[in-house]
Amino acid sequence: MEPSELRRAVEAGRTTASELGLQVDDAIVIHNSDRVALRLVPCDVLARVAPSGHLADSAFEVEVARRLTDVDAPVAELDPRVEHRIYLRDAFAVSLWTYYEPVGPEIAPADYADVLLRHHAALRQIDLDAPHFTDRVAVALREVNDRERSPELPGSDRELLSSTLGGLSAAISIDRAGDQLLHGEPHPGNLLNTRRGPLFVDLATSCRGPIEFDLGHAPEEVGKHYAGADHDLIHRCRALNWAMFSAWRWRRDDHMPDRDHWRAEGLNQVRAALDRRGPG
Repeated sequence: MEPSELRRAVEAGRTTASELGLQVDDAIVIHNSDRVALRLVPCDVLARVAPSGHLADSAFEVEVARRLTDVDAPVAELDPRVEHRIYLRDAFAVSLWTYYEPVGPEIAPADYADVLLRHHAALRQIDLDAPHFTDRVAVALREVNDRERSPELPGSDRELLSSTLGGLSAAISIDRAGDQLLHGEPHPGNLLNTRRGPLFVDLATSCRGPIEFDLGHAPEEVGKHYAGADHDLIHRCRALNWAMFSAWRWRRDDHMPDRDHWRAEGLNQVRAALDRRGPG
């Protein structure tokens, strides 16, 4: 978010929590992109604040969290002291979550695979109307193919992303027999190491597809510890996921910090993933 919008978002998060009876002396910005994550102290709440245009996504995330908590999934929970819903304030959608202090070293690949296996098992226990991963790819493809929405994307890179998104999405989705509900983006930034053990966050990306789509977001060693995974399919999904990541970074209105670096890195990772796949 731009500085003026960020200030309003922070105030929306602070005010919402305060009016619900939580003590808020300060708000620390943990993450700032299309949405903002704030640590509110001393009540130790994580406030997720999004422009009201993202209301549907925020509400979906709250519903996913509620259902997964009911089946003891390894996910961050909504704050138990307030009603589990979206609060609207000053054109922002605010949700309030338990804050987890990060602990310990980096999560080992075997432990990463174990928590993802448990998460997938929990996702199979809930009934949720979620988009297919191909729907998300189609949105990314529209961004790439619309020069007004991605005006700075060079022509050769536009062609690379367009062919990768379209071709791999079609190839991966041919057989949907094994599709299930997924996290959607279980990369290391969305897996916290806490005193409760590893917990997934950012649940708004939940979608349907093969478990390899999720494994394509995790570090490469993780897939080797996930029983029954199709490793060729993981490589295809990894290339597709980097292509989607790149598509978001080239949007005219993308606000990810250090965007120029991630624009170049995303394209490099797409090429590297395609090279590892080999011809065809």
